[in-house]
Amino acid sequence: MTEGVYILLFENDECLLRIGALGTLRFAKGWHGYVGSALGPGGFARVQRHVTLYHYHDRPPRWHIDHLLTSPHFHLRYAICGPTQDKLECFLARRICIDGDAGFGASDCRCATHLFHRRHNPLDETRSVFTALGLVPVIKSINTDW
Repeated sequence: MTEGVYILLFENDECLLRIGALGTLRFAKGWHGYVGSALGPGGFARVQRHVTLYHYHDRPPRWHIDHLLTSPHFHLRYAICGPTQDKLECFLARRICIDGDAGFGASDCRCATHLFHRRHNPLDETRSVFTALGLVPVIKSINTDW
């Protein structure tokens, strides 16, 4: 299957970043996760687009997530993909994004946010949430699998 939902996990320093129309946001040190959908055209090629932007900064930021991908304060560590044809992006975001910045990544839905913060690496937590939704998570380390 080439489509589904995903979470990008970043390790980051404390910083202030301007995020488009959201303005300047303060990000606490630790880990941030972004919940996205790969159900549209191209499917999981969207995740590859994110990884390419992270590595090469080959275009200016357009979406909220692009600002993290191009920031020197954010280090993309993992992409967790859950193959599915079901629209689970918002359900996944509501399950895991309990403390994110209002509106981040959620300009086209009614969710409070699609970004979450944790003090420590949330890889095991994200794996558990995918499994609880009946998804088989495919985990890729950005430094070794891409």
